[in-house]
Amino acid sequence: MAPVITLLTFILGPWMIAYDEAGSVLTLSNTEQRITVTGSFAFENEDGVWQIVPPRDGVRDRLALVNPWGSVQGYITFQQNGGRLSFLVHHRTRQFYSGKLTFDGQIRFRRESFACQTIPTPGARVLSLGAGAADSRACDTLFAREEDLALQVFGGTETRLEDLGDGLYRVRAVCDIEKTEEASISLNVEPNYFKSRYIPYYHPIDRKRCPKPPTGWMSWNVYFDKATAEDNLAEARLGKEYFKPFGMEFWSIESWQANSDQLPVSKFSNLDLEPNRDQFPEGMKKLADDIRALGFRPGLWTVPYGTGNTEFYEAHKDWFLHDKDGNPIDTWAGRYTIDPTVPEAIENIRHIHEVAARQWGYEFFKVDGMSGGGSAYMAHLYEKPEVRAQMHDPFCSNPFEKTAAAIREGIGPRSVFLACQGHYTGPEAAYADAARIGADIVDCNQPVKWENVLNQGARTLNQIFVNNIAFFTDPDTLLVGDLDTEQARVSATIVSLPGQVTFSGDKLAGLSGDKIALIQQTLPPADVHPMNLYPFFDLLPIWNLRVARPFGAWNAVALFNWDDEPKPIAFSFGELGLDPEADYAVYEFWTGTFFGSAHGSFSIDVPPRGVRLLCVAQADPARPVFLSSSRHIAQGAVDLAHLDWNPETKTLTGKVRLVGGHKTTLRFALPADLLPADGGETLQAGDCRLWEKELESDRSGEVTFTQQFEDAALLDWL
Repeated sequence: MAPVITLLTFILGPWMIAYDEAGSVLTLSNTEQRITVTGSFAFENEDGVWQIVPPRDGVRDRLALVNPWGSVQGYITFQQNGGRLSFLVHHRTRQFYSGKLTFDGQIRFRRESFACQTIPTPGARVLSLGAGAADSRACDTLFAREEDLALQVFGGTETRLEDLGDGLYRVRAVCDIEKTEEASISLNVEPNYFKSRYIPYYHPIDRKRCPKPPTGWMSWNVYFDKATAEDNLAEARLGKEYFKPFGMEFWSIESWQANSDQLPVSKFSNLDLEPNRDQFPEGMKKLADDIRALGFRPGLWTVPYGTGNTEFYEAHKDWFLHDKDGNPIDTWAGRYTIDPTVPEAIENIRHIHEVAARQWGYEFFKVDGMSGGGSAYMAHLYEKPEVRAQMHDPFCSNPFEKTAAAIREGIGPRSVFLACQGHYTGPEAAYADAARIGADIVDCNQPVKWENVLNQGARTLNQIFVNNIAFFTDPDTLLVGDLDTEQARVSATIVSLPGQVTFSGDKLAGLSGDKIALIQQTLPPADVHPMNLYPFFDLLPIWNLRVARPFGAWNAVALFNWDDEPKPIAFSFGELGLDPEADYAVYEFWTGTFFGSAHGSFSIDVPPRGVRLLCVAQADPARPVFLSSSRHIAQGAVDLAHLDWNPETKTLTGKVRLVGGHKTTLRFALPADLLPADGGETLQAGDCRLWEKELESDRSGEVTFTQQFEDAALLDWL
């Protein structure tokens, strides 16, 4: 009699497979990438629960499906191709049955990783974003930024990944086995996910140098080429009052070079260190010192690819590009454009940035002219065969990279580098901390217009999938002064909800209190990562930020009406990756409207060129749930530090990060039979109540609050 196998083990490529019949436990270990998947199989149909056992024949690399009468009716076989491992469920010859195969288990991945989606959903309308250990029913992948490592889980009729924290994930995969069909579930380990697809120079963000998206103010969009040192400092004094307490970090100087008081940029003296003496009479070091004295880190705009200075060109003619007829090549960056294969020209780029960083004291560099939409910008120009043929070294493999490397070397390892415009397909990803992804938010000497805001939204949707991964994305300046209230909210939400670089640029003295408060609600950027790791090419109407904390999870859902007429925007909770069978409390942030609880779906009218920001949390019949915070567009992702509910005493305790002298209002959804014990007011909508807690402190920092609740029936009786 042949022995019965209860423990099956074998190896397929990098995968070690072990199955223990006693608990129906399958363990999959990828030894190359240190990934372990452990879980249990179950199969059931109208006949009852089936067994899943090691083989009962001579085949030692498959599992058997055994019906309730002890007969093998099918198999689970394993296939491996590189890092991909699939298990295929199929019928034994001449067997016809249906049923549901379920695998429930856990994945041990990387501690610093997150759940996301790498397989696009056809016709999707939702941009998915995450803060903290966020997950969604749409997630099919785990991703580790530091290693550019992805683990995809797909196949079957349902796959679920739930973030348990600390690199541990719950996984559930379901296959509906039909009488005439096979089914499979696959795990695919993909090293170099971004590098092999989108970012050949992939390099994770240096979070010691740049731990969060840069924030600040810059003069260009309202002063253009006319700002003086005093203009910048006058704005900085107001910025210190209005925005520094909220997390604004940099004050960046634009259009400072000699001959920079009148456009175009191509006439500026961009390749020497001579400032415009009329606008900056005390020089650039003094201005950096003055900015730092106001509490900001000084920043500087540079265009190190050309010059309008004829004397400089004549003195260094062999540094510059000329066409086949000997004429200097004129670009946006200069009437005379540098040849990056000339060592002396590259050394000059390094030198001017070294002086600005280490002698003048600038800590943030916005480097322009890098990669725009056409050949006037350098990444495109240097790739043109006719230009390459005129270079000092026409065989240089990547002339543009030489410039990016020289900039980084010049500014040093501690200064922040924003590539304008940066492209993730180029070398900026290896050297820059942030990248301008949007076109200019204004045309020269023009106010911001709706078309500019639309572009800001489109560029964000197209490139947000690299934000907080390869570099921090910059959709260009947040300008609210010339926009009406609805359009200003749209721009603020585009910039802030995904956690992007956030620079203001309005003349601060002329801003209304409401507009100042709107900018404050974008600072600092929340720590948000994309959950769709691929680009979008349409103006999606729904942007969904899932915030997950150890004490709870909720969603901030922006509904954009990009059109010129009002319209309703509807969604299902399943579309947001939430439980489609649950009830959700809904509050609208901008209008302060409480909708009570909703089931299945929700719809709201959105004004033309407007946005509605819904705060959504799963309703709980027994306790308060957090809904909204007035502090920030990201709804608690920046300021809510902790919540604890004691069901015995019906006491809610929380910690909130406050800005000194600034009121913050937290909003909670309560079940209809729960009221604050101190008699505080609530607003009831259906079977749900809204309760608000206003907090304020003289000093910035964490503040603890406590609130006791009572049953409504008890209060009525008393």
